[in-house]
Amino acid sequence: MGMSKSIDNIFIFSSLILNVTVGALYIATKLGKMIFVKVFGGIVVSLMIPFTITFMGYVKEKATKKTVTSNALILFYLSLELLLDYIFKIPFREMLALHVFYIIVFYMALFSMMAVSFERNRKMGYVVIATFFVLMGCLTYYLSPF
Repeated sequence: MGMSKSIDNIFIFSSLILNVTVGALYIATKLGKMIFVKVFGGIVVSLMIPFTITFMGYVKEKATKKTVTSNALILFYLSLELLLDYIFKIPFREMLALHVFYIIVFYMALFSMMAVSFERNRKMGYVVIATFFVLMGCLTYYLSPF
């Protein structure tokens, strides 16, 4: 039971960091602070490490298919981010089909993250959901003309 609790804590903490960091990334981009964009982007991509640990932990403990699949989806999103932005440096945000695909994967990962967090620890699930709304507020600011 101790291992499961540790894996859950890593998952939830990583989820919180992801939401807050992506929100900060939107604000830094809006303000044109490229050094912060690079730092926050690096943090987002580095979250592949703890999410890989939780994925392996959930597989090892034979967690529900929903939990394992959701974690795999988060890893897929982070891998996509790494490949498109950092390895291939594709300006995918300017390519409609690729950008739409990216957005769909991004939101699937976020909703999966909230579902697993809520399933594994109800109280902290609410905190993860709250940080999602902070992220949505940052996105709204990023997209605003002001």
